[in-house]
Formats: sequence, C-alpha cells, structure tokens
Amino acid sequence: MFVTPAFAQAAGAAAPAGGMQDIFIQLMPILLLVVIFWFLIFRPQQKRLKAQQAMLGAIKRGDTVVTTGGIVGKVTKAVDGEDLEVEIATGVKVKLVRGMVADVRSKGEPVNDNKPA
Repeated sequence: MFVTPAFAQAAGAAAPAGGMQDIFIQLMPILLLVVIFWFLIFRPQQKRLKAQQAMLGAIKRGDTVVTTGGIVGKVTKAVDGEDLEVEIATGVKVKLVRGMVADVRSKGEPVNDNKPA
C-alpha cells in the first residue's frame, strides 16, 4: 500500500552480485590453515614414518637393536616378515616383533653360512 514500484525495484537491485567471491574470501583463511598444517605437521610425520619403515626393513642378522622397551640386544635371526630373534644376554634369546624395534645402533657384518668350516 505505501510501497511504490520505483522503491521495490531499487530494493531488489541492491542485492549483492558477488556472492561466490565473498564465499571464497571467507574460506581463504581456512584453506591457508590446512596448507600450513600439511607442511608443518603431516608431511614431516610421513617422512619419519617412511624412514622408520626403511630402518625396520633393513634389519639383518648381527645388528645391535634397541627395543621400544629399552632392551638392547643382538639380532641372531632375521627373516623377511614380522619376527626377529634377539639375543639379550649370553644364551638368552627372545622373539621380537619387528615393529617394536626403536633403533638400530650398529650394523653388523653379514655372516656367510655357506663357507666350509
């Protein structure tokens, strides 16, 4: 009743035309945080995991290893798979899951079982 056609047209024309651009500007800080987290947290973690997997895969007989529990021993049997046999004292051998090795302290020389005695 009090609204004139000219006023209605002006009010309709005042609607924002750049809605997609506004959404992009609002999402930009979130995207920036995701990129920062990727480079500071996730990427170094993946590199550490790869290095740990390579170290575990390279364990062979004669290596001195430290378990996650802090036990130091010498690998007496290393088969491709999960288990290792580690000698923690003279005559005391324990079976150890390969994933529980925290560090390889010294690399031993490979033993040739095929040479005659």
